[in-house]
Amino acid sequence: MTTGSVPRILVIKHGALGDVVQALGPLGAIRAHHPGARITVLTAPLFASLFAAAPEVDEVWIDERPAFWRVGAWLALRRRLLGAGFERVYDLQTSRRSSLLFRLLGPGRRPEWSGIAPGCSHPHANPARDRMHTVLRQAEQLRHAGIAEVPAPDLSFLDAPLARYGLTVPFVLLVPGGSAARPAKRWPIERFAALAVALARDRIQPVVLGTVPERSLAATIQAACPATRDLVADTSFAEITALARAAAGAVGNDTGPLHLIAAADCPAVVLFSAESDPALCAPRGRDVRVLRRPHLEALGHEEVGAALAAILRRS
Repeated sequence: MTTGSVPRILVIKHGALGDVVQALGPLGAIRAHHPGARITVLTAPLFASLFAAAPEVDEVWIDERPAFWRVGAWLALRRRLLGAGFERVYDLQTSRRSSLLFRLLGPGRRPEWSGIAPGCSHPHANPARDRMHTVLRQAEQLRHAGIAEVPAPDLSFLDAPLARYGLTVPFVLLVPGGSAARPAKRWPIERFAALAVALARDRIQPVVLGTVPERSLAATIQAACPATRDLVADTSFAEITALARAAAGAVGNDTGPLHLIAAADCPAVVLFSAESDPALCAPRGRDVRVLRRPHLEALGHEEVGAALAAILRRS
């Protein structure tokens, strides 16, 4: 199924930032497997600019994720998908909703489909897939679709000047936020503040990253350690990546920016509670140290600081 002489490929990826970062390696593998194809990514509005900047991508479609009862919106999406004449679809979201799109394209001939939708041409049928790390699961899914090698994410397309921040070298990134709905995934902010004080004592500038709802966290750290630079709500994806390349290291909770930072090969200490399993979703990078406790209150700032110092010595 093609439009003209150029094959068309669709990649579906929504998810949180960490999921999107871990899909960039598979996206590179898909491009290498279809060098002459026109690749479209269907994604959430938040990640449209990131995918649009990726050299593997020719076009980005925004999925507004209509409610199931909005029949007209679903029919409009169906017409758009059918009209594009996609030859193959790589469903990297592999959710019930993304699988529904496969059914939406029937009856009749559907495009080749890599995913978990019943009846698709290239199913990832491993019953243990949900017990695999995201990176390994996606690589195996693509092998079932004929793509043998999946590289690590290439973030070279994400870069930005940092002069406007006026940072002192060396500096360490601190990411104290995370899902507001899952507070048990957050290391106590007082521990981040104590770590910042220890870093400043060693003449390392703490730099806090986060989003607008996390401004109070940065304020708490800065109140304890005035040398801290607060960049909350002041960084794009490209700027976070550039900061990660320039940083001596990073410490943060199990949250999206840590995936971007680790994938940029910044040495990182990532803190996990019983709320999530690093065997399934830990950030991947050149030097990532995971510290896990059932309750993060059990982690002292001295232990986290020692783990950070160890990876900084290796860098």
